[in-house]
Amino acid sequence: MKGFLSYGASAARGKALAVIMLAATPAWAEEVTVLAFGDSLTQGYGLAEAEGFVPQLQGWLDGQGAEATLINGGVSGDTTAGGASRVEWSLTPEVDAMIVALGGNDLLRGIDPAVSRENLDRILAAAEAREVPVLLVGMDAPGNYGAEYKDAFDGMYPALAEEYDTLYVESFFEGLGTTDPAEARGLFQSDGIHPNAEGVGLIVEALGPRVLELIGEVE
Repeated sequence: MKGFLSYGASAARGKALAVIMLAATPAWAEEVTVLAFGDSLTQGYGLAEAEGFVPQLQGWLDGQGAEATLINGGVSGDTTAGGASRVEWSLTPEVDAMIVALGGNDLLRGIDPAVSRENLDRILAAAEAREVPVLLVGMDAPGNYGAEYKDAFDGMYPALAEEYDTLYVESFFEGLGTTDPAEARGLFQSDGIHPNAEGVGLIVEALGPRVLELIGEVE
């Protein structure tokens, strides 16, 4: 009768649907380990453990059904030089992908952008050598160092992302609606540098989809 399918037709249709669903299964269906490699922003400085960047991002990924485990590789006070010195032993065999979010402490110390770029280059080269895909997260330099410094610092991130063909996010603070902490004081702790739990939540919501892309690049 019109409007009904025979059992055989229903079974065939079901098999076809199963094939379609299997084909649509994301590349990250198997467990993926992601190293969040950064400084105090990654480590979760000043926050209860569950409120930090890595735990909140883990929760967001779990909510998306992603089979991923994050490793908190954030070291408070770390510069790009510190990251470059520890990247080799941080990229343990179980690490499948890496988020790189360093540079904030270089800014606080006024380190030459050429030095910072060289350090980031070493980090990305180490990941490339191990065939570990990377999401590079940039930072924006304040204007008080001068236009030349700002152009060099801000520009090193997209340039390196292009050179190493990595995923790239312009700023760690992108989810706050501004890359200038002074313009979003209600989302920061009293030091004006580290986001509070609410701020971290917004940062995670913005970065989360890019992390899913990163996970999808794992072969």
